[in-house]
This record gives sequence, C-alpha cells and structure tokens, in this order.
Amino acid sequence: MPLFVVLREGEELTDELTASIKRRIRTDCSPRHVPNEIHQIAEIPRTLSGKVLEVPVKRILMGQPADQAASRDSLANPAALDVFVAMAASQGG
Repeated sequence: MPLFVVLREGEELTDELTASIKRRIRTDCSPRHVPNEIHQIAEIPRTLSGKVLEVPVKRILMGQPADQAASRDSLANPAALDVFVAMAASQGG
C-alpha cells in the first residue's frame, strides 16, 4: 500500500522523514495502516470542486488507462495524473 505525500516547498522526503511518518501512523492510527512505500509528489489530483481523486488514481496504478480512469476535463490539475501514469508504466501496470 503506497502513501503519496505533498511536502512544503523546499522539503524533501528523506529516509528519516519516511521513518517518522511510518512511526506516527503506527502510533496514532494502527500498525496495519503503515504504508509499504511513501512517495513524494508535487500535487494531489483534484476535481474542479476540490475533491481528491482516490479511486481513479488506484485504477491507474492497477493498469487502467488514465483516460478511462478519469476525465482530465473534470480536473482542476490534470497534469497531476501524469506521475501516476508514469509510475504504473514503470511497474508494468
């Protein structure tokens, strides 16, 4: 289960920050919610009304073509999907 994070400008996802995020999730939520991977991304894909696109991102990562998973015309930031398309392609999805 991956976790995607948007960090403050100038911040980078280091090993220390990754460990800290996992530790906080384990302590504050549940050990079963600790992600396998944490990826830094520039922005979260959102609809024009501001809703986060979780299901379309999951579908893209599972190999569904982006144009079938989400309509870019309905997104406030359509380029935000590109990182997930690239990730799916690199994983053979």
